[in-house]
Amino acid sequence: MSDESFHSLQGCFLVAGRHLRDPNFFRTVVLILSHSEEGAMALVINRPSAMTIGNALSQNGPVNDADAPVFVGGPVEPTALFIVHNCTKLAGDDREIAPGIFLAGSDLSFEAVVRSPAKEPVQQRFRLLSGYAGWSPGQLESELARGDWHIMKADAGLVFEDDPYGVWEVCMRRIQRRTRPVSSVIKNPDWN
Repeated sequence: MSDESFHSLQGCFLVAGRHLRDPNFFRTVVLILSHSEEGAMALVINRPSAMTIGNALSQNGPVNDADAPVFVGGPVEPTALFIVHNCTKLAGDDREIAPGIFLAGSDLSFEAVVRSPAKEPVQQRFRLLSGYAGWSPGQLESELARGDWHIMKADAGLVFEDDPYGVWEVCMRRIQRRTRPVSSVIKNPDWN
């Protein structure tokens, strides 16, 4: 693939196609963190685990949202922890993946999000994820060509949705509306 034809999908969602049966990605929505000709790295955003944040991090003191689940970010390195959040005040240390979605980039920002009392209690949201999804060079492009994934712009509201189990369905409805063919024949002009 040449640099001229490559288009990065960083900041996009991959939405699993209906036929994708891989148990790691069945009915998932995946946030692309990075994508280049060398491959891609992403986090599954709609797969909560049975582990709570409090249980995962309790040995290190109190945490915010202790009863919230740790999400399964993907099958690669399941013990690696990632934080995505919407706290713009930490933007200096963290990388904005898409509008309103930041990836914690240092231990200090990880601690600030997970342990510091929220200064914006209603607006500050975060997800703790274990593991990530990864693709080698050309692998994601092959899966896209096969129709395994749909692409859409990432939406911070869906990343931090209170009901992660419905996120895939919401994305699929949006994709269907976007790709639905519009009839050029109008049977009744009064319907316009």
